[in-house]
Amino acid sequence: MSDDRTAPVPASAGPPRDELGERLTEVFDLVGPLYRRVQRKVEEAAPIEGLSVGVRAVLDLLRARGPLTVPQMGRAQALSRQFVQRMVNDAARQDLVESVPNPAHRRSPLIRLTEPGRTAIEAVRAREHELLRRVGGDLTMADVDACLRVLGAMHTLFADVDVD
Repeated sequence: MSDDRTAPVPASAGPPRDELGERLTEVFDLVGPLYRRVQRKVEEAAPIEGLSVGVRAVLDLLRARGPLTVPQMGRAQALSRQFVQRMVNDAARQDLVESVPNPAHRRSPLIRLTEPGRTAIEAVRAREHELLRRVGGDLTMADVDACLRVLGAMHTLFADVDVD
C-alpha cells in the first residue's frame, strides 16, 4: 500500500499534497492579518458612515443578495445568529435596514436595506475600491483569478463548519 505523501504525482496533477498544504498555510498566514487590518481600516473610517465592521458586513450582504433572514445571513457569513442579530439591531437603530414580513416564514422576518443603508454601503465600497486601486506590484487579472480560485477552494473545504 502506498503512502499518498510519497506516491509519484503526475506533473499535471499539481504539487504533492504535503507541499500544497504547506503553501495553503502560507495563504492563511497572510489572509488572517490582512483581514484584521482591513477591518481596522474600515473602523477608522466609521465616523464617516457611522458603521462598525459587523454592520458593514450585514449591509454588504444585503446589497449583494437582497433581503435575507438573520439565520440566512449568519450562515452566509459563517457567523453566529446572535452576533448577526446584534449587527442587524445596530443597523436598524441607524435606519440602515428594516424588517419586513417574510411570506415563507412568519417568525423569521426578512431584513432589507433602506435607502440610507444603500447609500452608506455604496460610500464604503467606493472608498475601499479607491484604496484597493493603489495595490502595487505587477499584478494581473490572471493573478487575481488564481487567488480567487484558491480562496474559493479553501472556502468550499470549510463550508460545513457550524458557527452556532
